[in-house]
Amino acid sequence: MALLDRVTTLIKANLNDLVDKAEDPEKLLKQLLLDMQNQFMQVKTQVAIAIADQLLLQKKQAENMDAQREWVRKAELAIAKNEDDLARLALERSLTYENAARNFTQQIEDQSHQLQILRDALNRLEQKMTETKAKSDLLIAQHRRSRLAMRTGASNLQELAHDAEFDRLRSKVDAEEAIGQGHMIASSAPNVERRFAALEKSDQVERLLQELKMKRINGAA
Repeated sequence: MALLDRVTTLIKANLNDLVDKAEDPEKLLKQLLLDMQNQFMQVKTQVAIAIADQLLLQKKQAENMDAQREWVRKAELAIAKNEDDLARLALERSLTYENAARNFTQQIEDQSHQLQILRDALNRLEQKMTETKAKSDLLIAQHRRSRLAMRTGASNLQELAHDAEFDRLRSKVDAEEAIGQGHMIASSAPNVERRFAALEKSDQVERLLQELKMKRINGAA
């Protein structure tokens, strides 16, 4: 993600080197802070969007799980009325929603990973902004003293307080955009594979039907 690459570049910026090489250090530091603030707002917006996407995926999964339970309830009702064919149809529908809910699990995990990456980048950038604001005056003062020493030939002038070297953050953010995948229920398998899949689903439906019947018999007993 280009945004995270730009944030990483700002986080890894070495203020001492930038100030030493700049013709106008004050202007450079002001621009650097402006860039950081701009990137901070962009990342903050992406975090909000990622949270919204995650909530939507969780809602869709919950809806499919609710639908699956409802179709099982309808299958039990059909069995109670000795409508086995209707019960089979209801169980087929319940399996469809169960598979759809399962497919959302990986999407939710991917989205959570992406959200954590964005949150980490936001926190690191905020810390870098705070450090830059706190030390920019010190760096400018050091730079002015250094220039003064060079102009006057005072080679014995010692530079003060060299604690402005920030810790380098070496780990590069590996951004993977969580793709809002729509659940695909229909299969595009060849005819033979579809027939075997249908047989397997039919066996599964029959098994569920018998389980519901046994549950009803045991309950009556």
